[in-house]
Amino acid sequence: MTVHDIPALNASLNAVSTAFMTAGFVFISRRNVVAHRACMLSAAVVSAAFLIGYVTHKALIHGVHTPFGGEGPIRTVYYVMLATHIVLAMAIAFLVPRTLLFAVQGRFDRHRAWARWTFPIWYYVSITGVLVYLFLYRWWPAHPA
Repeated sequence: MTVHDIPALNASLNAVSTAFMTAGFVFISRRNVVAHRACMLSAAVVSAAFLIGYVTHKALIHGVHTPFGGEGPIRTVYYVMLATHIVLAMAIAFLVPRTLLFAVQGRFDRHRAWARWTFPIWYYVSITGVLVYLFLYRWWPAHPA
C-alpha cells in the first residue's frame, strides 16, 4: 500500500459507514435498539478511521488541494457538492459525537431530537465523500493514470 492508495481506502470506509448508517436506520425504524446501536457505533468507528486516513493522506502529500479534471457544467456540480460536503463535514465532527453521547447517557429524548438533524447530514456527507472520490480519481481525474 502506498500513499496513493489512501483515497480509495477512504472512499471504501465512507461507503461502509453509509451501509452501517442505512442498516441502523432500518433497525431503529423496526424498534430493534440493540442492532441500531451496534450499527451506529460501527458507523462512527468507521467514520473515525476515515478521518484518520484523510488527515494522514493530506499530511503525507503536503497539501489539501487535489485538482479536478472535469470541465463545463460538471465542474459546477462538483464544486457545489464539494463545498456543501466540506461545510457539513465540519458540522458532523461535532454533531455525531454529541448525538452518540446523548444515547450513551441514556438521554434518548435528546438523542432522538439531535439524530433527526445529525443523521441526514451525516448520511449526505458520507455519500458525497464517495462521490468526491469518484469525481476526482475515477470519472474526471486531472492527471489520468
